[in-house]
Amino acid sequence: MTTFWSLWIIIITLGTFAGIAAILIWCTKDKMGVEEGEDMGHEYDGIREINNPLPKWWSYMFWGTIIFGLLYLALYPGLGNFKGLLGWQSSDQTVRSIEQSKTSIADAQQGQQLNQYAKELDDAEARFGETFKTLAYDESGNALRPITKIAADPEAIKVGQRLFIQNCAQCHGSDARGQLGYPNLGDGAWLYGGEAETIKTTVMQGRIGVMPAWIDTLGKDGVKEVTSYVLSLSGRKVNAKEAAAGKQRFVVCAACHGTDGKGNPAFGAPDLTDNTWLYGGSRRAVEATIVHGRQGVMPAWKDILGEDKIQLISAYVWGLSNDTDK
Repeated sequence: MTTFWSLWIIIITLGTFAGIAAILIWCTKDKMGVEEGEDMGHEYDGIREINNPLPKWWSYMFWGTIIFGLLYLALYPGLGNFKGLLGWQSSDQTVRSIEQSKTSIADAQQGQQLNQYAKELDDAEARFGETFKTLAYDESGNALRPITKIAADPEAIKVGQRLFIQNCAQCHGSDARGQLGYPNLGDGAWLYGGEAETIKTTVMQGRIGVMPAWIDTLGKDGVKEVTSYVLSLSGRKVNAKEAAAGKQRFVVCAACHGTDGKGNPAFGAPDLTDNTWLYGGSRRAVEATIVHGRQGVMPAWKDILGEDKIQLISAYVWGLSNDTDK
């Protein structure tokens, strides 16, 4: 942050501590003009006010929290740009790419810096690294086990599920059923193919799906007609005249979705006949897709997780829509 905002935070924080201490000191002074323990002359509902000081234990505890707070701010970051006397940091907030992140983590690990994220990675690797390799590789330790074989291993699937929840659930949900704009991984409807190795390729390399906007090409009437035809492909009741006109206009969509509308895994173009809709299947949602287009990005996880963990995640995902007993 800038020097101005750093100073602003420091002044506000330390000023708050000073104000609290001043109030505490003020409250410990007797300004009532009445001897300690004497009646103050006030009565309410049969209860009389006595001039008693604050309890010592309460005052000492309050002073203790102030001292603890100041020590904490001195040792750890929290006062603007001040990094703390220990040099601890949760992670390197300056990184802007995976490559920079990996370099920063490696430097922190090598230099024994107090980087919490790097330390947790070290701890996780020391505790679970061998387990991942044992479950993902065959007995020789040189070749990865087939994904279909891993999917039949209950212990491996438990680990794959935990890895999925930790890394993939924020988009696909903890149950892998997805949400609007993020595929359901358990329904058997795959944009790029649901074969075991294809799923692994998707996780390893990521995917970028682009559906262009067609409003300028089709016009408003054309969008309505194509929408009617597309909805009719999955058995929906639509205006027959609009659908017939839309079928003629669908030629501009056939390059990706095919003349029969069944999609093309090579492009990640969805099957429009199965009534499975990534961005919603209402007429309004389909029209919005045609008018504005869609851009979907699945990040690549190879450099983040490594191939052994991806092998386990892929087995878990493949098993969601396949019989693992075969």
